[in-house]
Amino acid sequence: MKHTTAGSVRSQLFWVADQAIAEDFPPVASALKDPNGLLAIGGDLSPERLLSAYRRGIFPWFSAGQPILWWSPNPRCVLEPDKIRISRSLRKTLRQERYRITFNQAFREVIAGCARTEHAETETWITPEVIASYTHLHELGQALSVESWDAEGLAGGLYGVVIGRVFFGESMFSRRADASKVALARLGEALHRGGFRLLDCQVHSRHLQSLGAMPMPRESFVNILRHYCELKPEAGWREAIST
Repeated sequence: MKHTTAGSVRSQLFWVADQAIAEDFPPVASALKDPNGLLAIGGDLSPERLLSAYRRGIFPWFSAGQPILWWSPNPRCVLEPDKIRISRSLRKTLRQERYRITFNQAFREVIAGCARTEHAETETWITPEVIASYTHLHELGQALSVESWDAEGLAGGLYGVVIGRVFFGESMFSRRADASKVALARLGEALHRGGFRLLDCQVHSRHLQSLGAMPMPRESFVNILRHYCELKPEAGWREAIST
């Protein structure tokens, strides 16, 4: 779903003001049903606007050459940190300690790896503007990466946004077998230790479903955000990622 055309629905969308932040989005219940969750258009990717959006259950998703599109699909695809599904083959990989896992050691490399993977499959949504904006969030301590390393270097990883006790996953990539899955599994362990309620996966895919992701009604998801985005994680959860 990371590629769409807004031309046919622009007249139905809320236009985000270039400057206003506090009241920059309409209620998520007003999002379109087709395409599922398309809510608003325009604005920018400033840290203030991005964090305001995520707190409301909204995220940006657009292709190169398009204006910024804002989404809040119903249902939402989510993972509970302690219920990530570990297959027999992945469990074997974890036992073998094939990958060394680190936290926030190569954010730029991870997001660039995700962009190249997306571009190989379709027109990438991880544009230079997106890379710059999420790197800025990372510098502010609101976006993180998890890396899988082997003898050849960076083998895979993932990145996302952290607000309170919710992790908003953005993208993941693998250069070697199970590299991103191991990163996700170790992240899930750390999030569980930190008291995190959800790992947001945004939209359904068979891959995410195989890892235990499930649909959640948008209203329930937004209600969870109102509470858990205001809670501080348990101390030390980030340090617990690295192995």
